[in-house]
Amino acid sequence: MIVRIATEGQYRLADDVLERVNALDNAVVAAVEAQDEGRFAELFGQLIALIRAEGTPLSEDELQGSDVIVPPPDTSLEEAGSDFSGDGLIPD
Repeated sequence: MIVRIATEGQYRLADDVLERVNALDNAVVAAVEAQDEGRFAELFGQLIALIRAEGTPLSEDELQGSDVIVPPPDTSLEEAGSDFSGDGLIPD
């Protein structure tokens, strides 16, 4: 799966990494729904860090459509409300 972090770049995620990203995505949805700003910031930071650390960055000249677009790292809880709802970024 190809994941784009908005304002950054694209990463290719292996299936095992995708499972962990999906689990964090679901936890971020729960934090947003609970309006828990501290928990949202912690979990969203973990989500971004996981993608960066374990995803394989695509080079800028490698053009691929993104399967998922993650909001920018500086996204606020308020802004996240529209992205992290229901099934989140990655449907189960």
